[in-house]
Amino acid sequence: MYAGNIQSIYGGVHVGAVAYNFPDLPRIPGAPDDTDAWIKVFQDVGFGEMELSNNILEPPVASLLDSARSPTTAGQGAVRGGPTAPGAAGAAPPAAPGSRPPLTPEEQQQAKQEAREKLRQWRLTTPMSHFQDVRKKFDRAGIRIHVYTCNGMGDDFSEAEIDRQFLQAKALGVKILASSTRLPVAKKLIPFAEKYKMTVAFHGHANIEDPNEFATPESFQKAWEMSKRYMANLDIGHFTAANFDAVAFIEKNHARITHVHIKDRKKNQGPNVPWGQGDTPIKEVLQLVKKNRYPIHCYQEFEYRVPVGSSSAAEWKKCREYLIRALA
Repeated sequence: MYAGNIQSIYGGVHVGAVAYNFPDLPRIPGAPDDTDAWIKVFQDVGFGEMELSNNILEPPVASLLDSARSPTTAGQGAVRGGPTAPGAAGAAPPAAPGSRPPLTPEEQQQAKQEAREKLRQWRLTTPMSHFQDVRKKFDRAGIRIHVYTCNGMGDDFSEAEIDRQFLQAKALGVKILASSTRLPVAKKLIPFAEKYKMTVAFHGHANIEDPNEFATPESFQKAWEMSKRYMANLDIGHFTAANFDAVAFIEKNHARITHVHIKDRKKNQGPNVPWGQGDTPIKEVLQLVKKNRYPIHCYQEFEYRVPVGSSSAAEWKKCREYLIRALA
């Protein structure tokens, strides 16, 4: 059914999606990670190119935190990709009679530290063959991994841990490592980008109050001045919410942009909304990339709430159809 590659180029523009938000992800029972579930999503929706997030391949922090909690509650409510909403699939049931009471703040902090250390050790000890096998699995499914995103890359990352993130990207066969991080961390990544000759694309948000956040045109410029290997992963939804002009920014800086995240948000730090209901110039950006043949890949990112009566799959398909129509 899925033989061969899935179409990923429309009007000369590479399109794909970010393997990120899918609240009702069809998880595979007994699977060690979410790769098979995400392969099914991309095949069913019709995306043949992706930005792969590291949390899909790693042990979920929620499960690690549960395992540090107690034997009686281990494994309950561990949901990948975000917190579990009340009543959602996978939500923890009420505590059984005789189970442990809630953790104290001190116990919670200790559990978080233990979970963080377990995740670090997983990163430091998992062989690169694991990531090579992941790439082969996606290749067989006709899905190309173009970008590897390392979420959570913060001040607590050791040099050894940072090194492993770059090694993982190499093992996955990609040339772009992306991250939602801050300018002080960007400085720490310079020798690793040089060592592995890897392009690093920084993802922006809308927090313009913190000068160390990637949010303003100036913040991206500061990173570009650090290294010739530094690029931008422009999120046009967040950029619009921060009241910047995504079209003008891309026109001026297209040579320093690897890929854009497509979503719709309102201006003035407004919310994520269904595509076409916000202020983000989605069609204008896509047509700009198409007209000028910029080598910028355009990836759908799903962040608005799934409407009542709909599903993640249905909304993903609506967004994809919007994206393809905008490139016509």
